[in-house]
Amino acid sequence: MRARALLIGAVLGLAAADAAAQQRPTSNRDQPITINADSLEVQQDKQVATFTGNVDATQGDMRLKAQQVRVFYRQAGREAPRPDSGKAPAGNITRIEATGRVFISSPTQTAEGDTGVYDVEQNTITLVNRVVLTQGQNILRGARAVMDLSSGQARMDGRVSGFIVPNQEKKP
Repeated sequence: MRARALLIGAVLGLAAADAAAQQRPTSNRDQPITINADSLEVQQDKQVATFTGNVDATQGDMRLKAQQVRVFYRQAGREAPRPDSGKAPAGNITRIEATGRVFISSPTQTAEGDTGVYDVEQNTITLVNRVVLTQGQNILRGARAVMDLSSGQARMDGRVSGFIVPNQEKKP
């Protein structure tokens, strides 16, 4: 149960990464998590939990949808790295992989791609294939987007196209 909560918290917390505005909401991290999927398989020996079929997870105002979400974790007592190594401690989630038209949303932005990977140790999110990032009317499209949650920097590759609406003063 703890692994499941950490997984969704990690995915939804980092899903808020705003490549366009480089803002990271943090108000959802302590919110309850709801996850629905057609099935769940846990393989303790491989340290992976797989949610399959119409995966829909919410935490606060954040939402993650995909056909499959695989959560890789490190069990206590198994290859636990030293605390000063910078790697996730034992019992923590190390990587989350989502496949099947991944959709991440917050009230002000969305991110989509065919696959998504959250590398907890590197604190990065990578979306690949048919990537679409939106914020308001602004839309960016590309083949691959990498968002570094520590630095707030983002990079999009593969014939990038965008539709950007400049801020306009409201007229009375």
